[in-house]
Amino acid sequence: MKVVFLEEVEGTARTGDVKNVADGFARNYLLPRKLAAPATDHYITIAQAKASKEARRQDRVDEEARDHVLPKVDGKSLSIEVRVGEHGKLFGSVTARDIAEALQEATRVELEHRQVDLKEPIRELGAHEVTVKLTRNVLATVSVNVEPLGGVAVPEEVAEEGVEEEPPVSEQVADEASAEEEEPSEDPVAASEEAEPAADEAAEAAQSGHEETESDSEQS
Repeated sequence: MKVVFLEEVEGTARTGDVKNVADGFARNYLLPRKLAAPATDHYITIAQAKASKEARRQDRVDEEARDHVLPKVDGKSLSIEVRVGEHGKLFGSVTARDIAEALQEATRVELEHRQVDLKEPIRELGAHEVTVKLTRNVLATVSVNVEPLGGVAVPEEVAEEGVEEEPPVSEQVADEASAEEEEPSEDPVAASEEAEPAADEAAEAAQSGHEETESDSEQS
């Protein structure tokens, strides 16, 4: 089906474009949403008027971006620190969102991550040239320097940050032995006081046995 686009459809057409599209795409998507209309003279005239209006608006937006935003962003150098292993391998990657946030912090220019034209996340150290779409027609180039966090590479054998390694077994044994030596010895006075009741009980038992023996002798 031949249609004229009344609105821009990203990746397909801009306002005012006349194209042949699949019938199902036109009937099920474009026409119900009034994104396009049959390519008659009437709708083509409407679409062209909207396209002219959109072009004027876009010119104003582009001019403002060139005058006020481009000087702040174009050629800007950013430093983004990431955790890196001993062999320069990044733990993770630098994404378009990371770059947009760093650039906004450095320039105070509000940006969305979709404006950062990054084909895939950055996974290597060093300087990387990245394009930023300030508008559809105004582009800026920034340099993103990916650096190790704190300037130090993290040992790759360390599985989790902040986990302390246990001391060798020999040191643990030595520590336990030292702890046993440091335990206070039993108080001799307390031991003597505990022993006295036991001795008294033994003496009473012996006396009782002796008295029982004498009683038996008298009865006989």
